Amino acid sequence: MTTQPTPSLIIAQVSDRVASVLDQVETAVVGKRAALTLVLCGILARGHVLLEDFPGLGKTLAARSFAQSLGLEFTRAQFTPDLLPADLTGAFVYDQKAGEFEFRKGPLFTGLLLADEINRTPPKTQSALLEAMQEHQVTVEGETFPLAQPFHVLATANPVEYEGTYPLPEAQLDRFLLRISFGYPTEEEEYDVLRRRVARQQEDQHLAPVTDAAGLLQMQQVIETVPVEEDIARYCVALASATRQHRAVQVGASPRGSLALMLTARAHAVVDGRDYITPEDVKAVAHAVLDHRISIKPELWMSDLGGAGVVEAVLADVPVPSARQSTGATQSV
Repeated sequence: MTTQPTPSLIIAQVSDRVASVLDQVETAVVGKRAALTLVLCGILARGHVLLEDFPGLGKTLAARSFAQSLGLEFTRAQFTPDLLPADLTGAFVYDQKAGEFEFRKGPLFTGLLLADEINRTPPKTQSALLEAMQEHQVTVEGETFPLAQPFHVLATANPVEYEGTYPLPEAQLDRFLLRISFGYPTEEEEYDVLRRRVARQQEDQHLAPVTDAAGLLQMQQVIETVPVEEDIARYCVALASATRQHRAVQVGASPRGSLALMLTARAHAVVDGRDYITPEDVKAVAHAVLDHRISIKPELWMSDLGGAGVVEAVLADVPVPSARQSTGATQSV
């Protein structure tokens, strides 16, 4: 009789596969292990990720590298001012040979969509993503088409160039599980980029898949089995609630923010090889989860205080539950 693997062994196997994915992506994206880990946590938590950073820092390369390493079908949509919703969702086209209309799918029908420079297209087209990101379906002319699973959006945005751009609606920002910035590399990391390019003798990089779509779905399902202790869940709620009560905040994190904290922290624990969540997991993902869900009061726009400052203050003020290493020690959610 064959014995079933224990939950701890399954978590360890997923953690090893995640490490292999990150190692593979790091062969293309140099020196950004912490940010890449957060991106993968967002994917493992079944979410979408906004990469907001300056041009040339590897956002597009990271998206393509994750698609290749995870074995997902990859499409790229370049968001421009003249992009129409049908350019994303697809449209009905008359087939003269068949004498009927047929639906031709747009780039949304993929495993991983790179929404490049998402803030360069008008809100009407940006909103075409909302149904796909939340409901995993698109509706065209009254007919609904489900998207295959897994489906993830990695969007990029330039945080400093505002001419010819459109701010993302709050509803759409809230749909992104995480917002992440890579930042500039160190001089040694930047030299490593140059050295690898010379050794490669070509511009394109092709990564071997570590898993496939079915394997990713299995990893996501394993993460769904990780229990969440009541004190950890209440800590997530307290952090999100505290952002709404901060004196400088006009609109704080919604209940979707506390849910995102819990889901992403659970993925972070599994990536770290554990089948339980600690407060440190919540803290590790707090900025990526909450910063973009906070709107500062207009009279403070010219100050240095932003979403990151509010989250930093909240993390310092909200009492931290005592860490436990046993999922059976307290009541689970």
